[in-house]
Amino acid sequence: MNIGFVGLGAMGELIVPRLMAAGHKVTGWNRTRAKAEPLIAQGMAFAATPREVAQASEIVFSIVTDSPAVKSVALGADGVIAGLPKGGIYIDMSTIEPDVSREIAAQFVKVGLTMLDGPLSGSPVTVKAGNASVMIGGDEAAFERAKPVLLAIGPKVTRIGGNGLACQMKIAVNLLLMVEVICFGEAVALAEKGGVSREAAVDAILKSVAASPVLGYRGPFILEGKMPEVPLADVTLQQKDMVLALNLGRKLGSPVPLAAAANEIMNACRGLGIDANDFVVAHQVYRKLGGQS
Repeated sequence: MNIGFVGLGAMGELIVPRLMAAGHKVTGWNRTRAKAEPLIAQGMAFAATPREVAQASEIVFSIVTDSPAVKSVALGADGVIAGLPKGGIYIDMSTIEPDVSREIAAQFVKVGLTMLDGPLSGSPVTVKAGNASVMIGGDEAAFERAKPVLLAIGPKVTRIGGNGLACQMKIAVNLLLMVEVICFGEAVALAEKGGVSREAAVDAILKSVAASPVLGYRGPFILEGKMPEVPLADVTLQQKDMVLALNLGRKLGSPVPLAAAANEIMNACRGLGIDANDFVVAHQVYRKLGGQS
């Protein structure tokens, strides 16, 4: 199929090659063309605006930072909505507020077009390994049409329900992920305080029933010299999703006390000036609070 992709950042630059490898022709757009050059060299066409991407595509994906960014690329004279042909499908993979996603989808419905929310669950590590999962909210018939393309991105594709519900589920999954990773740092720091070496603590956790895929690839980052120079998700980026969870909990009247506690640990990371690191660096907060160097 002719596929469009808007936003060629850390995830987009990995997804586009998977789509091309599956035989799809991809037209992409990014705010800075330089970011797209490696993909252009691999055969991706480049368009001047999201509208031009949509004009060349049957299905258009976007993955950008936040709600204002999604509105910017989706709506308006240069947005996807202005160029998507009748019968085309727009799938936004960004992690944003469910209500905002529904508002944008309603604008597409008004002009006879279809938008799905399709947030990606996974990191660059899981996308590269072909293990990312995609959750979809929106029209079931459109989901079935898009499913073969979605399976080129990752093997686990699930329709959650109506518009906005995939965004809601992604926020819930990220809440769990963030609490788990921060609690991992708490557990390792506790073991260290009692005399267990960090290496032994990490190894024991990754061999225990508490092990998980995210701890498997992220846990070793806290070992000496293992923190990546380019984080999978730095504290600020990950905290954006935690704030989404806190706001959603408040809106729905659903308690999220562990999310609130984890958010304060990320605030502490920022206070210590270590927030440019992957958010597993929260382990260092626990060490400092426990009087460890």
